[in-house]
Amino acid sequence: MGVGTSTFVTRWINFLTMVLAMVVIVFGVWMSTRHDACRKSLTIPVLSIGAVIFLISIVGFFGAMKRSSILLWLYLIMLFFILVGILVFTVLVFIVTNNGSGHSVTGLRYKEYHLQDYSSWFLKELNSSHNWKRLRVCLVKTENCNNLSKKYKTLKQYKLAKLSPIESGCCRPPSECGYPAVNASYYDLSFHPVSPNHDCKRYKNSRAVKCYDCDSCKAGVAQYMKTEWRVVAIFNVVLFAVLSIIYFVGCCARRSAARSQAKH
Repeated sequence: MGVGTSTFVTRWINFLTMVLAMVVIVFGVWMSTRHDACRKSLTIPVLSIGAVIFLISIVGFFGAMKRSSILLWLYLIMLFFILVGILVFTVLVFIVTNNGSGHSVTGLRYKEYHLQDYSSWFLKELNSSHNWKRLRVCLVKTENCNNLSKKYKTLKQYKLAKLSPIESGCCRPPSECGYPAVNASYYDLSFHPVSPNHDCKRYKNSRAVKCYDCDSCKAGVAQYMKTEWRVVAIFNVVLFAVLSIIYFVGCCARRSAARSQAKH
C-alpha cells in the first residue's frame, strides 16, 4: 500500500469511528436519563464502549494526519489489545452458550427449557438472588406475560401459539404440572399437580408473581441470553475481521510515517 494511501485511509476510517463513538456516547447519556432501571443498567457499558472507541479513533486520526510514528504505534497497540479482547470474549461466549436446548412437549408448538441443561456459569449467575431480583423486576416491567391475553384472545389460539423461551418459562407453569389452562393468562390451580417439580407450587395467576420465581423462568432467560449472545459472537467475528484489516492498514501507515520521518 502506498505512503499516501495508507495514511489517507487510516485518517478517514478513524474520523468515521469518532463520529460513531460520539453517537454511542450520546445514546448512553440518553439511556442514563430514563427512569427505567433495566435500561439504566446498560448505561455504563455503553458509555465505556463509546469512550474507548473515541480515544482509539482520535489517536489514530491525529497519528495519520500528522504522520506521527509514536501516535500510530500507540494506536496499533491499543487496537491490538481490542482484537485480543474480542477474540477471547467470542471464544468464551461460544463455550458458555454451547449447552442447553429446548424440550419438545406433545401438543405444544413451542419448547420448554430446563435450567440444569445450561452451563455452570448460567446456573451461578441466574441462581444468584441479587442478580435474579434485578432481572425479575425487568421481566415484570416488560409485561410479556400480561400481553399474552391480548395476543391470544381464545384458548384455542393460545394452545396453537409459538411462545418465546421467556413466555414459555415465566408466564405459565411447566406442562408436567398438569394445570388446565382457562385462558392465556389464567390456569386452574385447584387441580393437584401431577409432578413433584417445585415450579408447580411457585406458579401463581397473579400478574406480579406468575412463574417469575421458577427455575423454568430462569431457563427461559438463559435460552434468550444464549440466542442473543450467539448473535453478538457472530457480530464479533465480523468485527474482528474488519478490525484486522484496519490494523493492517494502520501498520502500513506507521511504516510510511516512519520512512517519512527518517527522510527528514
